[in-house]
Amino acid sequence: MARFRYKMQSILDIKEKLESSAKQAFAEANRRLEDEKEKLQNLYDRKEAYLEEGVALRLAKLDVRKIRENKMAVMRMDEMIRAQRKAVDVAAKALEEARIKLEEVMKERKTHEKLKENAFQEFLQEENAAESKEIDQLTTYLHGQKLMGEKEDGK
Repeated sequence: MARFRYKMQSILDIKEKLESSAKQAFAEANRRLEDEKEKLQNLYDRKEAYLEEGVALRLAKLDVRKIRENKMAVMRMDEMIRAQRKAVDVAAKALEEARIKLEEVMKERKTHEKLKENAFQEFLQEENAAESKEIDQLTTYLHGQKLMGEKEDGK
């Protein structure tokens, strides 16, 4: 029996490598998004701490300088939070782009795998047909030999 060799195996190998690369890019984009979300949460936590400190400063002996500093810190935190939200949005968009790229690459790889599977099925059919043909030829030859032997015996 002949050995199956897929003509476009090198293309399938490349598609598999591209898929692996796309999976790594997706994982990296996901990690970056999670990092940005964590930074945003830390900023929210710091802002909350400043707000609590502001309440405590207003309830204690009034120190106008500390209250102003606290208010400025809260305003800085708001600015940092806005900037960090943008960073989260950018990371989310990058993740979505990586996901779309991964889906495309996976679809291409699956297409080539299906082509390979179809080529293998065709190969098996051709092999079965060739084997059937050989069996038919052998059967015909053996039947002919048997008839020849019967004719010689009958003479």
